[in-house]
Amino acid sequence: MNTQTTKIDLSIVIPVLNEEGNLKELHDRLAHELSQLQVSYEIIIVDDGSTDLSLEVLREITSIDGAVKVISFRRNFGQTAAISAGFEHARGDVIITMDADLQNDPVDIKRLLEKLNDGYDVVSGWRAKRHDGFILRRLPSLLANRLISRMTDVHIHDFGCTLKAYRKEVVQHINLYGEMHRFIPALASWVGAKIGEIEVTHHPRKHGKSKYGISRTTRVILDLITVKFLMKFSTRPIQVFGTMGLIANIVGFIILCYLTIGKLFFPAGVETGILSYLYSETRLTERMPMLMLGVLLIVIGVQFITMGLLGELIVRTYHESQKKPIYVIREIIGGEILSDE
Repeated sequence: MNTQTTKIDLSIVIPVLNEEGNLKELHDRLAHELSQLQVSYEIIIVDDGSTDLSLEVLREITSIDGAVKVISFRRNFGQTAAISAGFEHARGDVIITMDADLQNDPVDIKRLLEKLNDGYDVVSGWRAKRHDGFILRRLPSLLANRLISRMTDVHIHDFGCTLKAYRKEVVQHINLYGEMHRFIPALASWVGAKIGEIEVTHHPRKHGKSKYGISRTTRVILDLITVKFLMKFSTRPIQVFGTMGLIANIVGFIILCYLTIGKLFFPAGVETGILSYLYSETRLTERMPMLMLGVLLIVIGVQFITMGLLGELIVRTYHESQKKPIYVIREIIGGEILSDE
């Protein structure tokens, strides 16, 4: 995962974007809380292309605290990229992510670790008493959390809370793109991680302004569709595209059979009896639009099945060329010593 071999107990990963007014207080509070834990730790701060004085403040912090490492991006790549970079450079057996805006409380780190030690692989923070605007922040978040929970079958209250604890062996199997940092618990669940949750403190913002808004909704929904597909069909795309293709083909075939029977056996329609419902003169005048619909469904069905087959080829090429396994091993027990008998 990274080139550094020295392992430590805990890595704190903090993405930063224009938070110059919060960084010194954040470092002071964080260093105080971590010193109480009696564990080896590092603080990785990822500057995501800040345009204020955040990077200068971070340079000052690194000059007085050797446990702090700063990763500076050339431009703004987004929170997901910042968290991914933090994961890549983290040496801790446990990785905790948190925001730099002082709304997350470093006091909760100890509680996250205690919950993690209860046998969980991921522990998510839940901002039960959230100090944000209702219309633009809390309401969209509430609806999004319910939707994500239902679609991913990961039942936590707050996917958007950055304050989370992860075991390193879990996140090293997860590749992040787009806005997928909020879906890490769902992706971790996909590889068999046990997910827990605790209520955490959420403070009002003191300095700066929020980087999140309702405009992110579209991106979150699109990424949710991606995550759902990855969790269900990443190694078997033919099952989703093939199913849609077969449904389209069957419906198109039924329409074409209906039109063919009407053309061959009831060209003038049927005035009485049960068949009059299907082959009345009025319905037979609608043959051309229905014919086009039937042909279109057949063509679409063939295309979906073809997409599924191409997806299968791509998946096999991806896994076989890079020797990517289609499973994740938690541990191997025994078998290290071979008997001579």
